[in-house]
Amino acid sequence: MEKTKHIRVQLDYPLQQVTAPIIYELVIRFHLIPNIRRAQIDSHVGGMIVLEIEGESENLEAGQQYLRQLGITVTPVGEGESWTV
Repeated sequence: MEKTKHIRVQLDYPLQQVTAPIIYELVIRFHLIPNIRRAQIDSHVGGMIVLEIEGESENLEAGQQYLRQLGITVTPVGEGESWTV
């Protein structure tokens, strides 16, 4: 079994994705464990969420691709391991 990694990222949502169950999909589809550290969502302009995410490398990569396909910008936050931008 692969060792899990912890990362911290900021997700910037376009307006079209504000009501989508993005965090739910990361859990169900990619078996990732999110911890919301900060969020600001506005149904008129979009939003942002800072997440700490735990999971296996392969699942983290798949989750990142999924988010980008939805038009969500993924930016590393802080030190340590993070998704590549």
